Formats: sequence, structure tokens, C-alpha cells
Amino acid sequence: MNYLKGLKCKECGREYPADRSFICLNCFGPLEVTYHYSKIQSHLNPKIIVQREQNLWRYRELLPITKNPIAGLHSGYTPLVRTRRLADYLGVRELYLKDDSVNHPTFSYKDRVVSVALSRGAELGYSVFACASTGNLANAVASHCAGAGVPCLLFIPQDIEEAKVTGSLICKPTVVALEGNYDDANRLCAEIGDHYGWGFVNVNLRPYYTEGAKTMGYEIAEQLGWKLPDHLILPTAGGTLLPKVAKAFQEFTKLGWVQGQCRIYCAQAQGCAPVIRALHQGLDYINPEKPRTLAKSIAIGNPADGAYVLREVRQSNGWGETASDPEILEAIELLAEKEGIFTEPAGGTTLAVTIKLLRQKRINPLDTIVVAITGNGYKALDVFDSKFEVDVVLRPNLRIFREWYKGQQALPSVETTA
Repeated sequence: MNYLKGLKCKECGREYPADRSFICLNCFGPLEVTYHYSKIQSHLNPKIIVQREQNLWRYRELLPITKNPIAGLHSGYTPLVRTRRLADYLGVRELYLKDDSVNHPTFSYKDRVVSVALSRGAELGYSVFACASTGNLANAVASHCAGAGVPCLLFIPQDIEEAKVTGSLICKPTVVALEGNYDDANRLCAEIGDHYGWGFVNVNLRPYYTEGAKTMGYEIAEQLGWKLPDHLILPTAGGTLLPKVAKAFQEFTKLGWVQGQCRIYCAQAQGCAPVIRALHQGLDYINPEKPRTLAKSIAIGNPADGAYVLREVRQSNGWGETASDPEILEAIELLAEKEGIFTEPAGGTTLAVTIKLLRQKRINPLDTIVVAITGNGYKALDVFDSKFEVDVVLRPNLRIFREWYKGQQALPSVETTA
């Protein structure tokens, strides 16, 4: 059965068929997917979902495909980690990490959106896929296209992290590095997509691409026992993730599967925070900024869906804050030290902002709190500038080691003899 209804303009409400359209011809607003919720409600429920394979397609009736997916069969359903040591350190009772740093296969939440965009794009007849990316999206498009056996082109700023460039090149796509930042690359891609008829996952496939982000919200609610958290903190780059997680919660509520309300918070790096500045200034529009931050994966100065982030944050009675580059690095180290999870600067930003919100008393430490970790730190090693060094270099000799060990006051002092 087909549960996909069509497309609808997020501004004027004009409806379109679920085809290659992505911009409203009436007001030039973005289009969003709509569904036959009554059909979904009559054929799907949580008992059915929990029996399915643990990937993002367990929610397939709420995703924009009509056939079998060509990507993402092992993506999604990432751990919701209940922290112990970090929660104690921050003085909170119930703190969870939605850990997409281990998402398959490219270790970021982008595996979700690309899986959906490629699957729907294939249904619409696209044979070549592409994207504009700050790194993680390029990795995901390259990997999923390789797995599906379809060609792809990646357009990236020339200064993104080397590990992310390598992570894309290894899959043998065509990679074009461009002078300038992400916003410059994105403008060019809009023109290229129109000229060549390629499927740019985050441009002309954007209505379908963004729906993949809902799966993070679905999983959080399911993993909490079909409940919404009291507070959810998400990073914002182009603005895809936050509004779609909010939509996921709204859909589950409409279907009668969850109750309550979640306050949603936006986190951005201080060096690129157009959404937060608009939020703090009480604006309904975004003033573009030139990114100046080490958090390159979220350094988008003109976010396509920034206005919708503002709307959802306000409607949920949430808030947003920024984190400086030093605060981001400190949060990355704190997360690794307390929980053994190594995140990239996007995740460091989210945790740093969570700490700030707790200090501001905007979040009750007795409530259920979820922090989104959207990417893996091994892809952004260069942000530390070789800061870490081994403790000591020794010859492989027990006597030498014991002599060194005696002076290490931070280590256990009791020796065990065989």
C-alpha cells in the first residue's frame, strides 16, 4: 500500500504531486512531503515496528518511498546511551546521548537523509546523484552511491577536514573542491542540478532528503519506551535536522503512539550562529554570516531551513545557545573522558550548549534530557592540532617500567606480585 500523499508548500500550503518538484511555483517556498496518516494508523502500530529489522526503514510507512529502498538497509537505529559518569559530573538525573557517531556506514546522521534521498531519487528516475557538502554528507553520498552502484559527484569547500575528503575519495566518486565556503558551493550546485538534471540530494531532492532526519526522532521516542524526552538538544547547520525531529514527534503524537511535549534546543558554534542570533534578537528571518569556526561540519552561514528551526524551537518553548571553539574542544574531551565517546566538533557544540543551558537553569536537571551526537571525532582529528601526546616512551623492560611507575601518583599505587 502507498502511504505517500504528495508535496505541500511550507509557506502558502499549495499542494503538488510527489514528483521532482522542490520549490513552490506560487511563492517559491520549500516543499514538504505529506502522508495518508489515516491509512498509516490503520495498518501500523508500535507492536509491528518493534518486530522489524533494526534500521531506519522500520518506519518505512512514514518515509517517502513507494518501492523497496536501495540504500540504508544497515543505517539508523543507533544507540541511545544512558550516561552515568557524565550525568553525575553535570549533576543531572537522566541524561542520554543519541549516538549517530556510530551510524553505518559513514559515522554521522547524514546516513539517514542520504538513504532516503537516494531511494526516492531512484524511484523518480535519477541516474546520477550529487551534493554540496561540508564533509559528512559527501562521505554518506559517496558510500551509499557506491553500495547502490550509481555514479555521484561531490562538491566541497577546499578547506574541509582531510579525513573527510579521504573518506569520500576512497569510494571513487568524482570530487570537485571549490574555492569559498559551503554557501558558495550550494549556490553553484543549484545551477548545476538544473542544467544537467542530476539528483542533488540536498537541493532538488531536498523534500525527500529531509524526511530521513525524522528517523532520529522516531528512534529516540521508541528507545525511551514510546515516550518523548523532556528536553532534546540538537546541532544546527543547514537546519534540516531539528524541524524534522520535531515533525517526527508530532507524527507519533498524531498517531497516538506517544504523549507529552518535548522542549527542543538549538546549538550552534559561536563562529557561525545565524539561527541563534536571530533567536536571541527575536527575528523571524536569518541574517547570513561568514563562518569562522573549527566546527566545519555545521559551518553554514545561510541555512536553508533556518527559519523553520526558529519556528520549531519557539513552538516547543525551547531555546538555543552558542559555544566558542575552546568550549567545543573542552566538551569533546569531557565526553570522551567520561563516557568513552569521541565526537566531532558538531557533537562538542551540542554538549557544550547543553552544559550552558543547565547553568542558565533553562533545563531542569531532574528531567529526561537527550543530547544528539551527530558525527564521529575520528573524521576531524586535525582540530586538535596534535595536542595529545603519549605519557612516556620506554624500553620494553620490566625494571625500567617499575621505576617509572613508582613516580606516577595518579595511577594505582598497589603492585601485584605473581
